Amino acid sequence: MAANHADRAGKRKENPSRALWLRKHADYQRVYREGKRQSLPSMMYFFAKRTDAAVQNDTGPVQSTLSGQPDAPSLENILPCSRVGLTAGKVLGNAVERNRIKRRMREAVRLHRMELTAGVDVVLHPRRSVLEAEFPQIEREVQRAFRAVQLAMLPAAKITTADAAAALKKTHHAQPL
Repeated sequence: MAANHADRAGKRKENPSRALWLRKHADYQRVYREGKRQSLPSMMYFFAKRTDAAVQNDTGPVQSTLSGQPDAPSLENILPCSRVGLTAGKVLGNAVERNRIKRRMREAVRLHRMELTAGVDVVLHPRRSVLEAEFPQIEREVQRAFRAVQLAMLPAAKITTADAAAALKKTHHAQPL
């Protein structure tokens, strides 16, 4: 039986969606330190543009084909994908409540991740109100956060007043939050 367990541990499949989530403490700290903070009724969110160092930190050392030594990864081969992180501190409730909050937030992020196309790291801090909120409300707020991050990541020269007005219309819903 022990040999069977060892075999399974060695054959662990790599989950491609893991690369879409912030996992390292240093990445969270970089977003807090270098990023911007915004607030919505049921969550706060922090976001920071992904830097070359953050992208290199993700991929780890790569073997050079010439020398066989670890080499810095080629930035041309790395896509500037966005990553999302969630936090749920003890202030949100006991473990059961925190896990429920995280499950609801992860599902909302999964449904709206495609709206986040800029190379950016986002950390979502849900408030306790997420526990009692209807799921469509959580979805709307995650969508608003992602759209606001997208708008903030556009270069200033590319933003026109029409673009800003259209983005604000999309992020502000007629339904009460």
